[in-house]
Amino acid sequence: MGIFSRFKDIVNSNINAILDKAEDPEKMLRLMIQEMEDTLIELKSNCAAKLAYGIKLERKLEDNLKTFTRWENRAVLALGKGREDLAREALVEKRNVQAEIDSLRSQIDENHITIEEAKKEISTLEEKLVQAKGKLKILKQKEERARNERMAHEAMSKDVAGHFEQMEDKIDRMNAFNDLEKDHKGAEDKFSEMEKDEEIEKELNELKNRMEGR
Repeated sequence: MGIFSRFKDIVNSNINAILDKAEDPEKMLRLMIQEMEDTLIELKSNCAAKLAYGIKLERKLEDNLKTFTRWENRAVLALGKGREDLAREALVEKRNVQAEIDSLRSQIDENHITIEEAKKEISTLEEKLVQAKGKLKILKQKEERARNERMAHEAMSKDVAGHFEQMEDKIDRMNAFNDLEKDHKGAEDKFSEMEKDEEIEKELNELKNRMEGR
């Protein structure tokens, strides 16, 4: 069994209330729309059948009206010929046809009322269907907007992460460069000290030699 079991269920349904209780509102709304469309097809099919039946009744009425006139003319003809017996029979047939005409007119009127009711039901359901499709469109727009916002957020996060990574790489390069500079300066200082020590040793030896009279 579908969400709706008959036309009145659809018309009297509160779409918002149904969607509020649904775990997947979009899926539920699609099911509702599908059932509305199926019901609408059924209503239109029934209405078309009633219209066809109405046309059939109208044709039958037209034929009976012709028959009615024909029996009336026969009654006049028979009476003019002095055949009251035939005139009487013609009038009896005319009365029977009149009864059929009255019945057909009644059926036509009832069928017309039924057709008008069917048209109203179709119009009401079409309005309900438009409403449901409008809600589905809004849901899809919200979903699309949420997806776009999520993608934008992810892209922004990636950009920020990439920026920080670039900054970290730059800092690492700077630190490495500084370390190299320190190493270079350290070596320079060591050699300078060694050179100074050697000069002092040389100068010290020269001073000892002079004192010893060498």
